[in-house]
Amino acid sequence: MTKQETQKILIVDDEQDIAELLSYNLSKEGFDVTTALDGESALKQIKRKIFDLIILDLMLPGIQGMELCRMLRNDPKTKSLPIIILTAKTDEIDRILGLELGADDYITKPFSPRELIARMKAVLRRSARAVAEDKHITIGELSINTETYSVLKKNITLNLSPTEFKLLMYLVERRGKIYNREHLMNALWKDEGDVDPRTVDVHISRIRAQIEDDPANPLYIRTRRGRGYYIEDNSPESE
Repeated sequence: MTKQETQKILIVDDEQDIAELLSYNLSKEGFDVTTALDGESALKQIKRKIFDLIILDLMLPGIQGMELCRMLRNDPKTKSLPIIILTAKTDEIDRILGLELGADDYITKPFSPRELIARMKAVLRRSARAVAEDKHITIGELSINTETYSVLKKNITLNLSPTEFKLLMYLVERRGKIYNREHLMNALWKDEGDVDPRTVDVHISRIRAQIEDDPANPLYIRTRRGRGYYIEDNSPESE
């Protein structure tokens, strides 16, 4: 999230005065604020707009806050969406249940708007770091950016083709597992009809020529004779 982008917040609370108080304070801080007074309205808003964080009351008409939290965490599109529960429920069991369902923070009413904003910003910072880390994978001297589909070695950009990048990522994301030619062909070339099994070997050789210091003795993409190719779960260790 860049500083120029306005972060979008959804407030879900059936107490209109609280929703308006929060909306006022968050707008003053530069947030783009949307409010919903019940769970159904919140789901409609989430389908229409991408939010950076949700402030969620538990005691809502219709879909309850806990159920809404569970629904969001079970949906691949919103499973990583930061959620702060803001509720009058002060029992420890409610706090534990809310956090176990995937809420990022739990704040009880009455609350300080300044404290809520501070904790919101902390959650947003953690979320931004998690997104950034998810887009960058480091293995030894290799830095892989899954957003730009680029690979750097010692800060030098490598010239991998889209297929070579896809093959490298397939092994990187499954470190520790060995895959034979047939499996890799079915995974990466299944829509291309008749493909020579040696195609896998050729692409592996091309990748090794760029990522390895000594392609004949690879540290990254290894070969297990008679079984296939793999990247060790901790290979190679970063110096």
